[in-house]
Amino acid sequence: MTSERPGELVLVRHGETEWSKSGQHTGRTDIPLTENGVEQAQRAGRYLADRSFALALSSPLQRARDTAHLIGVEPELDEDLYEWDYGAYEGLTTPQIKVLRHGPWDLWTDGVPAGDTPGESAAEVRVRVERILNRARPVLAEGHDAVFVAHGHVLRALGAAWIRLAPQDGAVLKLGTASVSILGYEHGRPVIDAWNIQPRD
Repeated sequence: MTSERPGELVLVRHGETEWSKSGQHTGRTDIPLTENGVEQAQRAGRYLADRSFALALSSPLQRARDTAHLIGVEPELDEDLYEWDYGAYEGLTTPQIKVLRHGPWDLWTDGVPAGDTPGESAAEVRVRVERILNRARPVLAEGHDAVFVAHGHVLRALGAAWIRLAPQDGAVLKLGTASVSILGYEHGRPVIDAWNIQPRD
């Protein structure tokens, strides 16, 4: 049975880490939240305190898992919420990458070369965010809310997929650490209800 009022999909980016502070690309490297990141996640939890979720999914990486626990959910871990695989650019800042390439670079259009991990293109990330969205859609159709706790670039790609934009259009959907975004429907059409809310006490 489909509800007359669909649920909403809440997206939470993990709190601050040392690498998010320094601008280093953090894909599969598993690093913890900073003390400030913990406080950010706690603020997000207070912001979401009145919501209940029929589905809660998190990236398996500790910065996302810990954020999920700090906002008050016990998530199922799903590898489709891993951050973008940055390949040879893991741990590097954008200025460092531009020096290596002797010119401009944009993750969304230029991609990454293989390194210790294979790396991913925007199109490859799109495949897995569509897969994870398909886990949420039946829940939302029943009128229940869902929450995904993950990483900046993968959630930006997911936001673009939700409103049927091209994979590279996630570039314009900026997300701060421990930000809250809300995806929903209007007249049956997928919409962004709110984006990059950064809760303050």
